[in-house]
Order: sequence, then C-alpha cells, then structure tokens
Amino acid sequence: MLGAQLDGRDILTVEGLELPTGLSSLQEAFLDHHAVQCGFCTPGILMSTHALFNENPNPSREDIVEEISGNLCRCTGYEHIVSAIEDAANRLSKEKT
Repeated sequence: MLGAQLDGRDILTVEGLELPTGLSSLQEAFLDHHAVQCGFCTPGILMSTHALFNENPNPSREDIVEEISGNLCRCTGYEHIVSAIEDAANRLSKEKT
C-alpha cells in the first residue's frame, strides 16, 4: 500500500501502542520474556500481534505462530516471542475482567 492511498486515514505505528501511563501489556510481556534482542523485527511482530488481538483476543499457539510467520527474526528462535504473546493475551484477558 502506498502512503498516498492512506490520505486522510489514521495510521497506527508501533509507537502508538504505548499507553499514556507507559508500556502496553504486549510491550511489557516482550520485555519480561526477553523477546527483544536486536530490535529489527520487533515493530513488525508487535503490530502483527496487535492486529491478531483485535480479531482474536484469545489466540491459540498455532494462531500466534501463523500470525507472526511473515516476520523474520534471526536472533531469538521465536520461542520467547511466542511465549511473550501468549502471556500478553492472558494479561489482556485479565484486564478486561
């Protein structure tokens, strides 16, 4: 999609995930699970996960793996990332109750 096609629309970037009070549950989970190393892939994975949570607030491990499959991470081997996303889903579920 070209930037010109988004004229007049809102665009959410990774910086927009942060809450006025600090990091979002997703961002905190990534830190807690050491799912961030070089940081190159992190914005894409966070945005993919944010989109997943909007469509499916309680994703299975398979849903998570499928959603982030388009993001290449050479540092972590994905295990910490998937664990962080599972934890974030649990945190968000608890926040809503």
